[in-house]
Amino acid sequence: MLHGKRILLVIGGGIAAFKSLDLIRRLRERGATVTPVLTRAAEEFVTPLSASALAASKVYRDLFDLTDEAEMGHIELSRAADLIVVAPATADLMAKMAGGHANDLASTLLMATDKRVMIVPAMNVRMWEHPATQRNLATLRGDGILVVGPDEGPMACGEFGPGRMAEVPEIVQAVEAALISGPLTGKRVVVTSGPTHEPIDPVRYIANRSSGAQGTALAAALRDLGADVVFVTGPATVPPPDGVQVVAVETAQQMHDAVLSALPADLAVFAAAVADWRTASQAESKMKKDGSGDVPTLTLTMNPDILAAVAQLDADRRPGLVVGFAAETDDVVSHATAKRARKGCDWIVANDVSAGTGIMGGSENAVTLITQDGAETWERASKDAVARQLAARMAEALGA
Repeated sequence: MLHGKRILLVIGGGIAAFKSLDLIRRLRERGATVTPVLTRAAEEFVTPLSASALAASKVYRDLFDLTDEAEMGHIELSRAADLIVVAPATADLMAKMAGGHANDLASTLLMATDKRVMIVPAMNVRMWEHPATQRNLATLRGDGILVVGPDEGPMACGEFGPGRMAEVPEIVQAVEAALISGPLTGKRVVVTSGPTHEPIDPVRYIANRSSGAQGTALAAALRDLGADVVFVTGPATVPPPDGVQVVAVETAQQMHDAVLSALPADLAVFAAAVADWRTASQAESKMKKDGSGDVPTLTLTMNPDILAAVAQLDADRRPGLVVGFAAETDDVVSHATAKRARKGCDWIVANDVSAGTGIMGGSENAVTLITQDGAETWERASKDAVARQLAARMAEALGA
């Protein structure tokens, strides 16, 4: 529960602001202290009196309140909370946050805080899908901002699509996950996920069928155990989880550089399906058929071995636990065992991705955990369930 937790709730100006009143009530039922901050636009949808009555607390509205600012009230507000929640987070508020603006009380608090921030977006579907909003969202995720929603459905404006504010129980659950300490609290974790794309020319690339689902599920499971997760992802089809620091890359070299930049870490998990090879040189323009029937020859070169590079670091930089993944189509255990020895990692999570298993790109997985103690085969389960089991074992191995 949330007994003793202090939440600063920034209410943005949108029709979904009415849900924030219920959110105040639900958070207080769980023992949290809620301090509301209303933007000027929010006051067009909910009254300060309503928010104050439900929170049993003063509502803050003005950056230049002389009584509060005599003691730098906006700084104190931003630092006293355990979590800042922005709900609804309008397109305007997200833009201010992404751009580092601080021209009213809400945006100044968000700039001045040293605490975790969670946004709950809500806006018209076209505004949500606009490239500017998506750029701002990517920036905020990269800054480590937690994101809840939005949901898809009918809107007050009469349109249908993504942009609806998440329902209150979902927000409360996310707040609890962000505030309740887990066994990995204080641990830094690097997780790689998805495929890499190795360009051949401006329109073609070498890749594989990885969806990124297992890596995403694992990052979420480690986050839920309290870890500070750096999620380095290739161009996956599955969206990244909320509440982690997202580093988006495309090529193996970019992933290699991002991982090394994220160190030191207590745990490194390499779930990405990294392309083993890339073209020795990328064509500057699209390669064309000339009608002669001749087939161009591609000269390939090896990509950096990210798992081995990290597993074989000096002790002062090597994570305490280094875990690799092995997608095999035959002799799964023997190939994975050899890979563990060759790479120098602590564990290998092996799975059979041969035709007919439905694992590559599917919703389920069947893994064998390879450690120094031997091979341990697990029953087939959803990728979320596999991720939770793996995360628990990793926490145990780290002594958490």
